[in-house]
Amino acid sequence: MTASEVARLLLDCGAVELRSDPEQWFTWASGKRAPIYCDNRVLMAFPQARAAVADALVDSIRNHVPDAEVIAGTATAGIPHAAWVAERMGLPMVYVRGQAKGHGKKRRVEGRELIGERVVLIEDLISTAGSSCDALEALQEEGGKLAGLQAIVSYGFDVAAERLDALGVAHRVLTTYADLIAALDVDGATRELLLDWRRDF
Repeated sequence: MTASEVARLLLDCGAVELRSDPEQWFTWASGKRAPIYCDNRVLMAFPQARAAVADALVDSIRNHVPDAEVIAGTATAGIPHAAWVAERMGLPMVYVRGQAKGHGKKRRVEGRELIGERVVLIEDLISTAGSSCDALEALQEEGGKLAGLQAIVSYGFDVAAERLDALGVAHRVLTTYADLIAALDVDGATRELLLDWRRDF
């Protein structure tokens, strides 16, 4: 699938929501406010769409990380996508908690121990890459070798690229903020608002 096709698929599923009134903007976990929200968890409800995205993720991994040995997902939104990818590739899967459990084995990475395998992390979305980098570091601490990060969507912020480059992790995405904006059927004022927000971030 092309980046434009993935963007169109997300829009058709209703994964992208807009709010033009600044008083109603979305607040991210980081505290940043935005007129757009991309919720890729919506894909779970659309079998054909989720299958197409999973196939596209697999194609990207096979093309760019052919020696991947383990697929990891971020909790919680990355878990289903990682599961579908791991199943298609016949590879082990683990997932990374936001923080270690306070009971039981008190693990941060669930599934099984990593013993030096090359791990590809699946993210549903990259904004500033803070949570992605945190998960990648957890995988490394648990014994994995960081082979790459694959996401469905990226906002394309410079800070995200800088953080991932600092970890030495190659990252690829199926579609971007620019592709989403190009695919949106909105009036000129709304499009300009979205572009201005991205430029001023």
